[in-house]
Amino acid sequence: MIEDKNQEKTGLDQLGEFGLIKHLTKNITLQHKSTIKGIGDDAAVLDFKDKKAVISTDLLIEGVHFDLSYMPLKHLGYKSVMVNLSDIYAMNATATQITVSIAVSNRFPLEALEEFYSGVALACEIYKVDLVGGDTTSSTKGMLISITAIGEAEEGNIAYRNGAKPNDLLVVSGDLGGAYCGLQVLEREKEVFKVNPNNQPDLSPYTYIVERQLKPEARRDIKGLLEKLEILPTSMIDISDGLSSEILHLCDKSEVGCNLFEDKIPLDPTVISACEEFKMDSTLVALSGGEDYELLFTIDQKDFPKIKGNPHFTVVGHMTDKGEGVHLISRSNTKIPITAQGWNSFS
Repeated sequence: MIEDKNQEKTGLDQLGEFGLIKHLTKNITLQHKSTIKGIGDDAAVLDFKDKKAVISTDLLIEGVHFDLSYMPLKHLGYKSVMVNLSDIYAMNATATQITVSIAVSNRFPLEALEEFYSGVALACEIYKVDLVGGDTTSSTKGMLISITAIGEAEEGNIAYRNGAKPNDLLVVSGDLGGAYCGLQVLEREKEVFKVNPNNQPDLSPYTYIVERQLKPEARRDIKGLLEKLEILPTSMIDISDGLSSEILHLCDKSEVGCNLFEDKIPLDPTVISACEEFKMDSTLVALSGGEDYELLFTIDQKDFPKIKGNPHFTVVGHMTDKGEGVHLISRSNTKIPITAQGWNSFS
């Protein structure tokens, strides 16, 4: 559907900062007993009693992390929340609250921010988190988003990056590479649109991978699945920068090596076909693509029977002694050193 560019627009200066915050958050409802005070005071007040608070924050910059030529603002609001909740779930914790801060230039009317916040509100509703604060300000260039996510966990259940041991199994949730493939499709269609603005792309063959890019889902369910299986991960991280980078993070913090098996990396059929179409190596896409927001974790070998055959998880390798290094075992049984080729915002 082509967007109507002639809709009435409301300048943000008509509301002022406090009026804007009040307007954008008027439909936000609180869901957690731990939220004593949300938006409307100098600070939020949270009460976790005997549990540990887990906090993470991310900054998203227009032109670096997102492109509004194909990223709808509602999707951007939703995705911005997912990026942060994923970090909380990667600690084996429950996300409970977020704060949202945005800076926008004068090209953004009120209606644009309403769209963005409708995505934020939808994410809060589906993932059962409370929006408890934030800030709005002006920007001289584009849109900047900063979201802080807060969660809670029992001390004994928190999964850090430094707990993996030699012989632990390396496990990943879901499948990998979809978000990067979706990005390639969107970038291609953007270039076609520049040449022929009347062209309306048919993205139906790419629905899954485009959704993985525009509307990723953080893996809130993994904590519950592991609890039911009576598995406590020895280490955990989320896959935001690509599988290779995340494995290296775990190995560095845990002081272990790793053997990752190429033929075990989970790939959706649409990822495989997109890689063929774009002449990309699917293994490289999974290793370096990023933005999948799946969880990568290690478990004790004795827990293998509990996880074997589970459709949510794939055992992709095992940890080794640090001196053995970090390797990809190729389909032809060749050992290839793994290097960090993932997303680097400073490159």
